[in-house]
Amino acid sequence: MINSAHRVRAAIAAASFLLAGCGGIAAEKPAPGAGGAPAGHAGATRTPAPTASRTAVSGRLPGLGPKTLAAVPSRTRQAVVVTGGGRDSSRSTVVLDERTEAGWTAGPSRPARNALKGWTDHHRSGDLRSPIGVFTLTDAGGLRPDPGTRLPYDRSGAFTSPGTGFEGEPLAGSFDYVVAVNYNRKPGTTPLDWTRPMGAGRGGGIWLHVDHGGPTHGCVGLREKDMVELMRALDPALHPVVVMGDAASLAR
Repeated sequence: MINSAHRVRAAIAAASFLLAGCGGIAAEKPAPGAGGAPAGHAGATRTPAPTASRTAVSGRLPGLGPKTLAAVPSRTRQAVVVTGGGRDSSRSTVVLDERTEAGWTAGPSRPARNALKGWTDHHRSGDLRSPIGVFTLTDAGGLRPDPGTRLPYDRSGAFTSPGTGFEGEPLAGSFDYVVAVNYNRKPGTTPLDWTRPMGAGRGGGIWLHVDHGGPTHGCVGLREKDMVELMRALDPALHPVVVMGDAASLAR
């Protein structure tokens, strides 16, 4: 269980998260059964998107160029493709693509928000841009109970989002459900873990989370129902990744 000192640090970081990025909350992973999934929890049955809502595509992920495709691990069978409307746009779309023996199929396109100033190839703390790249997805968490994801799930009160966003919208509920994007973080830990392998200057705390109705500091926000559906569909056995960036960058 997270001890009192860790909870104090988490509370301090939560209060100042606007300066640190979407996931600027520091804490350590609780012991099994202590604030995360119940002890012995083996995860929920995977709930894929309905067959009727999926569209067959080619043998390669659509919209991605050779450089981007080369960064997708060969074992990956799920790719969350986040396509920005432009290099400096804070609006994007999200599609969950899945690979079968017949090739890739695409789920429905969902609206999303990304960082206020758009995208960057070299993300730095406070630049208000989302990082471009291919990143693995291994860990989830949130303020609310596990919605049925098969990813390890850390439920904690530290997933609190105070204050308001760039457009004056309340941030409450933004971190009800999150999936950590493995950019400058240690995979296999709670999204609250503050380890930054590339250093604090390269930012971190990049999450998929619930859309609060405005641009983010670097994360990607989806409508709550879309976030829950995505979390239920993600399967660690399929080695999911997120492919994120503006359309022109992803086409390289």
